[in-house]
Amino acid sequence: MSPLPAIARYLTCAVLLALIVPHRASAQTPDLTRLIDEVTAEVEANRKLTQVIVDKLFSFSELGFHEVETNSYLTTLLRGHGFTVEEGISGIPTAWWATWGSGEPVIAFGSDVDGIPKSSQKPGVAYHDPLVEGAPGHGEGHNSGQAVNITAALALKKVMERERIPGTIVLWPGVAEELVASKAWFVRDGRFADVDAVFFTHVGNDLGVTWGDANGTGLVSVEFTFAGEAAHSAGAPWRGRSALDAVELMNIGWNFRREHLHPNQRSHYIVTDGGDQPNVVPARASVWYYIREIEYPDIRRNFDIAINIAEGAAKMTDTEVSHRILGAAWPRHFNRVIAETMHEHIRAVGLPEWSEADQTLARAVQREVGANERGLNTEPPDSLGAPPRPRTSGGSDDIGDVSWVVPTVTLRFPSNIPGLPGHHWSNAITMATPIAHKGATAGAKVMARTALEFFLRPQLVAESWTYFRDVQTKDVQYASFITADDPPPVWLNRRIMQEFKPRLAEFYYDETRYDTYLEQLGITYPTVRNP
Repeated sequence: MSPLPAIARYLTCAVLLALIVPHRASAQTPDLTRLIDEVTAEVEANRKLTQVIVDKLFSFSELGFHEVETNSYLTTLLRGHGFTVEEGISGIPTAWWATWGSGEPVIAFGSDVDGIPKSSQKPGVAYHDPLVEGAPGHGEGHNSGQAVNITAALALKKVMERERIPGTIVLWPGVAEELVASKAWFVRDGRFADVDAVFFTHVGNDLGVTWGDANGTGLVSVEFTFAGEAAHSAGAPWRGRSALDAVELMNIGWNFRREHLHPNQRSHYIVTDGGDQPNVVPARASVWYYIREIEYPDIRRNFDIAINIAEGAAKMTDTEVSHRILGAAWPRHFNRVIAETMHEHIRAVGLPEWSEADQTLARAVQREVGANERGLNTEPPDSLGAPPRPRTSGGSDDIGDVSWVVPTVTLRFPSNIPGLPGHHWSNAITMATPIAHKGATAGAKVMARTALEFFLRPQLVAESWTYFRDVQTKDVQYASFITADDPPPVWLNRRIMQEFKPRLAEFYYDETRYDTYLEQLGITYPTVRNP
């Protein structure tokens, strides 16, 4: 999976094009300016499609590895627009790889598609009002990113076909991102070996892109399972060897050790199996950890500490312990050349024009969750700026694994509200409303414009690989936590979706009968609490 062949190819290509096609050497040429205007207009003309995709995926409310309706809808849509789609990649039933075009460069658009447990929420309603109590929902906003990518790709496709512009567009989903359990498998299986750049999208409350080491963490997701011996809890407890005792001792040990770990670390766990009933000494018990740190060596060190603590707990209880990797994410590093190019298009596109109804909803939601009632952002960041030093701790995303094998950036687009807690029902409120629709259209314009510039100026691809080779990976060697023997944990979330999918199906969006999902649900936009 070495990047050297792609680097060599594009260094040669850029030199030849500079000699043969000098009129494409500047972003200010009339041809490029005209085509960028056309692709922008094409995205604008597809606002309706963007809205339908956003609303449709919102209504499915599917958790990671069970994005069945989402997968069916998106792959059918892409095939209908001339893309070749391969499904079930990397052993993940809901993962796919869609391609159109031929030749180089190969630019891949990715975005996540899964929801959040217990975040069901009616859109446009500024207080907690679930569609189905206790059900999953899009409390992260992952229903919007594929709308950005597909609208941008279709606009590019139309212009590229007419102008006979060479290049290949790839679309792919971030399956089970909340479990950080697909992208490292895509990387392991060589999906990005022939890709020249990755433009990733993620919902946000602004329009922005960064370069360099991103704030946040990488992680390893691991489940420890202890095996003991059952016995009657009252009749002969001395004959039992409690696997649950081992789980509790491991958690105690880890919590005491936290005091002596670097403050940047984040770690959390849930007990996934604590036994069957109290009158039987548990012969089996499991605990699932996310172990996060800013740098890969520190994640690895903390992982090794967790393994030692687990082995100590096993010795204390005379049980046996094993562990399996359920997910992994490297810390993210984004490409400077792509980010700087994309930022210029962000400045040109700007944030959407929000209506008073949009701002009213935003302020009402902020008030509901105790945030500053400042409404929606109205101006994108003016300057791109250097990467933060020192970095701060926080969340993770397995796009980090992709970023270490191919030049990558993440575009944040404005479909949500500032000041919300994240992974929460409040983050779902805007996600099938005009706020999400407008924000996704703005993001699609930036994606299409930036990609078109890379298709027309291959020297940008060469420069992005030079940064990747000479700066990003000069002193860092990517090594995944997963191995060839680690299967993707596609069984996760199965029970939850079996329980809730039949009830959620009643609320699937029917775009053939209703203009918007708000109309289908009979929701007045915005609906806020009475003063």
